[in-house]
Amino acid sequence: MSKNDIEETAVIFYDEVKYMRNGIITRKNPTNMLEPVGNYTHITKIPRNAELFVSSGQIGMNQDGQFPESMNEQISNTFKNVSKVLDSEKLTAANIIKVNIWATEKIDWEHMDLEWEQLFNTEYPAMTIGYISELGLPEIKIEIEIWAAKP
Repeated sequence: MSKNDIEETAVIFYDEVKYMRNGIITRKNPTNMLEPVGNYTHITKIPRNAELFVSSGQIGMNQDGQFPESMNEQISNTFKNVSKVLDSEKLTAANIIKVNIWATEKIDWEHMDLEWEQLFNTEYPAMTIGYISELGLPEIKIEIEIWAAKP
């Protein structure tokens, strides 16, 4: 290993340690693979000793305890409910490290992306989405589970 290689490795290691000491959640897409196909990040790193929060899946029930018939209304309600979960623990979208989305019917991605952008702006967490035949109740069309960390 040359002196330049050692110095470069030391700088990278220093940067990693600095981020972890400062308690910053970092997101990145490795340069040796293709960019994500959507608005998410391939890797989210959590600093050591961060407090971890795992939510139950949030659903599209409105304030009256009703499930709208429209998938887009359920999507909007689900994001409102995710925001309430975050607020209850004094977290923000920046604390979200992983999102799992389960849907029983085709998602209108234009509407979903609008809600997604309102929550995350451009700081996208890791994400998985799956289409499944049904969720906990027949009226539920979408469920979003979040994992968050507070450095």
